[in-house]
Amino acid sequence: MTHPAFQSGSVAVVTGGASGIGLAAAAKFAGMGMKVVAVDRDTDKLAEAEEVLRASGAADVMIASTDISDRAQVVALEKEVTARFGGADILMNNAGVGGRNSCLTALDVWEKILGVNLWGPVHGTQVFAPGMIERGRHGAIINTGSKQGITTPPGNPAYNVSKAGLKVFTEALAHELRNTEGCQITAHLLVPGFVHTAMIGAAEKPPAAWTAEQTVDFFVESVNRGDFYILCPDNDVDRALDEKRIAWAVGDIIENRPPLSRWHPDYARSFTAYLDQES
Repeated sequence: MTHPAFQSGSVAVVTGGASGIGLAAAAKFAGMGMKVVAVDRDTDKLAEAEEVLRASGAADVMIASTDISDRAQVVALEKEVTARFGGADILMNNAGVGGRNSCLTALDVWEKILGVNLWGPVHGTQVFAPGMIERGRHGAIINTGSKQGITTPPGNPAYNVSKAGLKVFTEALAHELRNTEGCQITAHLLVPGFVHTAMIGAAEKPPAAWTAEQTVDFFVESVNRGDFYILCPDNDVDRALDEKRIAWAVGDIIENRPPLSRWHPDYARSFTAYLDQES
């Protein structure tokens, strides 16, 4: 089975499309014969990405230097895409930023992370989705979340909040789209594992990490199956371990444990014993 939007001639808009998962996804779409719009704030990388996408077989390539945290820029982007291609069929809200922080870190750090990771996809969806629905064609909106938005480990709360919020937003979006008469757009939450991108700050790929291309191949296969939650493994963590970690996180509420008990010294043995249990 193949998602009906994953075909030659479709128009795919990918934010964060100049590097990492975004560029790998844009190249994958290009290889399917799509018209690809790579969106990023890094103009130098965009120029390099354009060459990659044309070499990958894209039917047409457009690059756009856009700050997705600025709604006006997203509105201008949508108008340009519509004028050139008639609209979008695939929207991949992938752009993301990180960085260590705490609950008391300066507001501007929080605003930057939330602006890109959460408000960016909200802007993109609200600006592009009405036109995508009106086109009456099959389409997909893919939002790149994070396992940190599900298990929320300590040490990076601004990032966790942004990705947890994006998870909830995408779940609600999927519900609304499937209940919109005549809508042929699906929504999906991409949850990568450990991926070798610039965000991890390592020049060489760590053995535990997947490449961006592996992640994109997995996500395309998952969308073709009709999956909403695209929970990616890597070379260190398989799905079984991810499921246990997620279940334990939810169990904090059900069992009335302290929040983030997985990292609480009083629950270290219990968590280890839980992992050792056979599924």
